[in-house]
Amino acid sequence: MHQRFLDLLRCPICHGTLELGDAVREDEEIVSGTLACAACGAAYPIREGIPYLLVEE
Repeated sequence: MHQRFLDLLRCPICHGTLELGDAVREDEEIVSGTLACAACGAAYPIREGIPYLLVEE
């Protein structure tokens, strides 16, 4: 996932801004890490460059 996509992603629960944490980068790609919502505190993993913004029902 490219850093520039962070501004486009929002929390699927509350639509808050997501902040990158614990990032592992290869060149310009974010390979793994965590996206955390600044508003509600929900956290979503990034694995193999793919952000998983899934909400459990």
